[in-house]
Amino acid sequence: MKTQVKTAEEIRGMRASGKILATILAELMDQARVGMQTKEIDQLARTLLEKHNAEAAFLGYQGFPGAICISINDEIAHGIPGDRVMETGDLVHFDFGVRYQGMITDAGRSFVLGAKPTEDQARLLTGTQKALDAAIALVQDGVRIGDLGAAVEATCDRYDLKIVYELCGHGVGHTVHEEPTIMNYGMQGTGERLKAGWTVALEPNVSLGSHDMYLADNGWTWITKDGSLAAQFEHTVLITDTGVEVLTKIND
Repeated sequence: MKTQVKTAEEIRGMRASGKILATILAELMDQARVGMQTKEIDQLARTLLEKHNAEAAFLGYQGFPGAICISINDEIAHGIPGDRVMETGDLVHFDFGVRYQGMITDAGRSFVLGAKPTEDQARLLTGTQKALDAAIALVQDGVRIGDLGAAVEATCDRYDLKIVYELCGHGVGHTVHEEPTIMNYGMQGTGERLKAGWTVALEPNVSLGSHDMYLADNGWTWITKDGSLAAQFEHTVLITDTGVEVLTKIND
């Protein structure tokens, strides 16, 4: 499905969905503790969604069994909540989608649990966040998708980080994944132009050591091929007539 220019009513729904997502994601990060099982975070996410009269956009999507994706250390994306215990110093990534008033937003954040980040963890977290920020800073009506990818790639290069090429950003709103695909690499001045009224999820997926990944036996979780740490930061944004509005911003 191609992402559509949103009506004023749909934009209001996207804003409300994004605010709920940001609120819940901040709460999940605040409540995460060493010794918790990832399924406890998933249950908390479900409870908070009920409180907001919202739904988990990922639950059941193409068969995904969780309300939230929780990926740890060398897991890049789509970690399934379960019995795994989160340990001190784990690099944890929460990727969360919310459906509210029929509209879907998608966001993710990575952090180190219960400890000060190591030098490599800090470089990975800072570089990945700045890569997302660089892409968002360019978003406006008419900008080409290749410009966003080039900005992400250049930022990762400065931090000596590796983009996981197969994973990418995408349109979002009526379904979890919509066209266009927004790669985390590219050439300036190439690719489709963004349009005011579109909503897209930008999400650099980055590792310390490898571009390559493999699929775990569970059929969902992507893991770095060389076992290096991975991180992801993601926001859903609205392209406006004058620039960009971040719909899933967490107020630190």
